[in-house]
Amino acid sequence: MSEKILKLGIPAGSLQKATIELFTRAGFHIADSERSYLPSMDDEQIQPIMLRAQEMSRYVVDGVLDAGITGYDWIMENDSDVVQVAELAYSKATSKPAKWVLAVPDESKVTNPQDLRGGIVATELVNVTRKYFADKNIDIKVEFSWGATEVKARLVDAIVELTETGSSLRANNLRIIDTVIMSTTRLIANKQAWQDKFKRETIENIAILLSGAINARDKVGLKMNVKKCDLDSILNILPAEKSPTISGLADSEYVAVEVVIEDRIERSIVPALKRAGASGIITYPLNKVIH
Repeated sequence: MSEKILKLGIPAGSLQKATIELFTRAGFHIADSERSYLPSMDDEQIQPIMLRAQEMSRYVVDGVLDAGITGYDWIMENDSDVVQVAELAYSKATSKPAKWVLAVPDESKVTNPQDLRGGIVATELVNVTRKYFADKNIDIKVEFSWGATEVKARLVDAIVELTETGSSLRANNLRIIDTVIMSTTRLIANKQAWQDKFKRETIENIAILLSGAINARDKVGLKMNVKKCDLDSILNILPAEKSPTISGLADSEYVAVEVVIEDRIERSIVPALKRAGASGIITYPLNKVIH
């Protein structure tokens, strides 16, 4: 085992599966992630450690971890002074930012935050919620919720709860009246670790590869052979913002054209390319796209 080790926090719980899949697409294999809080990675210089996202930033600040993956919401909740290395646009359900929202039962007469003055709000995100109401000069009691917060919406005056799609709130007949904070997943680093050449370079490498895997998530590679006389027609079909690679072939009348496109347009663009004279059309999945 190398003496140079980067201690990397991997979020356990709701983000765990999506994070492990992202690392796999980025080229890292994490073994025993379902059974152990100390799984192994096929890089002897990185030691992954499974911890809940809620506490990740505290351990990074304290130097127990050199780096970790957590949400912006928990960095703010813990008031953690860390290096935010990269924003990683992924979550457990979608690629959109998650929201902590202020919600009340459908039957509630509350229509805005001011209507809650003097009331009680339940949430897991206590410090951020207190700051939200303080910034609005609304006197309110914020209570910590250990879970099943949606159920408590009818026991207290309102809740602040995390949502990606809003489906759980709708299922519990709750109505959103405001957004408290937007949150995306972040790769963070301990400030002292960031000053260490080996650790900083390793963290930066992880950031590049994870970001590349995210960039490739909704894209495919497209390659085809094109007669030179048909090239302008083919280029007109390809998305205008894409700059294809054009290479010569052994047959001087043809060129090879290669481009990365959004997978959602593949099904419409490939038949059009075929009709315009392209041949040998190949589409293939991408693991990483590094900008």
